Amino acid sequence: MKYDVRQLKLLSNEKIADGIFDMRLRYAQDDLPVSCGQFAHVYVPGKSLRRPISICDASENVLRLVYQVKGEGTKIMSQMQPGYMVDVLVPLGNGFKIEPGRRYCLIGGGIGAPPMLYTAKQCETPLIITGFRNESLVILQDDFKSEGETLLCTDDGSAGRKGFVTDLLRERIAEIDEVCACGPTPMLKAVAAVCAEFNKPCQISLEERMGCGVGACLVCAVKVRKNGEEIMQHVCKNGPVFNAEEVVF
Repeated sequence: MKYDVRQLKLLSNEKIADGIFDMRLRYAQDDLPVSCGQFAHVYVPGKSLRRPISICDASENVLRLVYQVKGEGTKIMSQMQPGYMVDVLVPLGNGFKIEPGRRYCLIGGGIGAPPMLYTAKQCETPLIITGFRNESLVILQDDFKSEGETLLCTDDGSAGRKGFVTDLLRERIAEIDEVCACGPTPMLKAVAAVCAEFNKPCQISLEERMGCGVGACLVCAVKVRKNGEEIMQHVCKNGPVFNAEEVVF
């Protein structure tokens, strides 16, 4: 895995929903070989640990990171102003494997939606399903609509359809060849179960707390099943994307 520390110029850092920000960083031409589903590790001044943020997009020499303010570190990130040079370790992890000629259903739940945008750009006519708790947290709908058919649902019905992403997946699963999903663990477990029921391949991007981001600290361990045995692997190095049938929830 090739990764490097880069000093990237902050172009904009705008609030796009309740507690959610859209950060855009300039990088040198042809200098960022990003695969969909990878992540960036952002240095936050005054904090010893970097913050792992999924890559939302990497197009036209602009790295796009959409993140949610959850603690002091991301709060500091949200206060960074245009012109600031951001220290970023990128790209990290193993992303989604997209094959030509297959129709993918891309599922994003909550702050798991952003990495599905760059993934959609690698697909042919994807079906995109996003789910959020309520209307105040809905993000990136116009972006997704420019890449493929987009379906929206919220837990309370305040935007789109009331219900869960798995409801929409069940209705459309016969039309697609494979599923890629990112979001909270309960959602990923439910998506994986539906895919197993209908015998559809499924790739899932896991969310875990990280320290180093490169497999040295061993904090982000998850249990997976390989060759009939349960072993521990690490989200930052072996993932964040895994085949759903390998993950022991």
